[in-house]
Amino acid sequence: MAQRLSLWRTVLQAGEPWQRRVAAIGLILGVIVVHGCIADRLAERMADFSVEAAMPPRIEVAYVREMEPTAPPSMAPAAAAPRPARTKRMRAAAPQPPASAASEVAVAEAAPQSPAPAEAPPEPPATPAVSADAPAAVASAPAPEAAASAPAFTWPGSTRLSYALTGNYRGEVHGSAQVEWVRVDLRYQVHLDVTVGMSFAPLLSRRMTSEGRLTPEGLVPERYDEDSKVAFRERRRATIRFEQGVVLMPDGRRREGWPGVQDAASQFVQLTYIFTTQPQRLAAGQVIEVPLALPRNVDRWLYDVLEQETLYTPFGPVDAFPLKPRRIARAGGDLVAEVWFAPTLAYLPVRIRIRQDAETFVDLMIERKPQLAAQ
Repeated sequence: MAQRLSLWRTVLQAGEPWQRRVAAIGLILGVIVVHGCIADRLAERMADFSVEAAMPPRIEVAYVREMEPTAPPSMAPAAAAPRPARTKRMRAAAPQPPASAASEVAVAEAAPQSPAPAEAPPEPPATPAVSADAPAAVASAPAPEAAASAPAFTWPGSTRLSYALTGNYRGEVHGSAQVEWVRVDLRYQVHLDVTVGMSFAPLLSRRMTSEGRLTPEGLVPERYDEDSKVAFRERRRATIRFEQGVVLMPDGRRREGWPGVQDAASQFVQLTYIFTTQPQRLAAGQVIEVPLALPRNVDRWLYDVLEQETLYTPFGPVDAFPLKPRRIARAGGDLVAEVWFAPTLAYLPVRIRIRQDAETFVDLMIERKPQLAAQ
C-alpha cells in the first residue's frame, strides 16, 4: 500500500494537469480504503469489548403468587417421637434372644420393677449424628430424628425478595433492593439490585449478577458481573469468570478456585441450600465456611451463627438466625455482609446488612412475602 501511494505522488509531481487530477482522486480513494479497513478492525474490537463489558442478558420471569410462612419439617412438633416409641424401635432393631429365652424376656417386660435380663443390651444415650468427616461446626447438631425429617431437596422455582433499604452514606439514606433467584432446568441466575435514593435519580445503584449451573453440591458459578454507579461519577464494571479450579479476576489475575467457591451474589442462595439440606447447621454456635471470590480477592470466609432473633416485618413477626462474618469492615476493603436466614420462609435471607466501613452501610429488611413464579 505504501508503494502504491508513493507511485501516485510521483505521478502527481511529473504528469500533465489532467493526469494530476486523476492521480489526486486515486490518492484520496486509496486513503479512504486504508482508513476504512482500520475503522472496520477498530469497530470489531470495540464490539468485542462491549460484549465483554456488558451485563449478561437477564432472564425475565413472571411472579404469580406469594410464599406463606411454614414451619420446616425439622421444626414441626411431630418430628420428636415419644421416648417409649423410640425405645421400642431400638429394641426391635437389636438382635432377638433365642426362642428358649422368649418367656423370660416377656416376664421381664411385664414386671418393670425387676432388673433387666443380662442379655438385654443397655439403651444407648441419644446423641447427634455426626459423620467422621463432618466439621466441628456440626458437633452441636440436634437429635438425629429432627435432621432426618428434612425432605429430599429439590431446587425451588424462581423467587423474588423485595427489601426496604435504610442506612448511612454521607448521611442517612433510604432506598430499595431486590434479590431474585431464577432457575431454568439446571441453569440459574441470581440478581442483587440495590438502589440508594430516588429510583429516577439514585445517589448510588449497584447490580450484581451471578450465573452458572446447579449440581448435587449446590451452585457452581461460571460468571459474576458487578455494575456500580455513583452520582456524578463514571460507571464501574467488573467481571469474574470461573473455570475448572481457577478464578479469573477482573484485572486478569488467575487465582485458585477452591471447591464450592461462590461469588457476592450466589453466596446467599448457596447458604439457603446448605440450611435446607442440613438444617442442624443453622443453630447458634455453628460456624459456616464459604470460599468467596470478590472483585479484589479470593478467600475463605467464616460466619458465626448467632442466637435466633424475631424480626418485625410488614406481614408479621419472623424468626431468623443471623450469620455474622468474622471480617471487620474497613475503608478500602471488601464489603462485609451480615445475613438473617428464616427457617419458616424456606431458609431465605430476610435481612441483609452490608457494611463498607464503620460509617457506611445499608440495611435491607424484607418488606413483603417472597414472590414465586408459576413453575
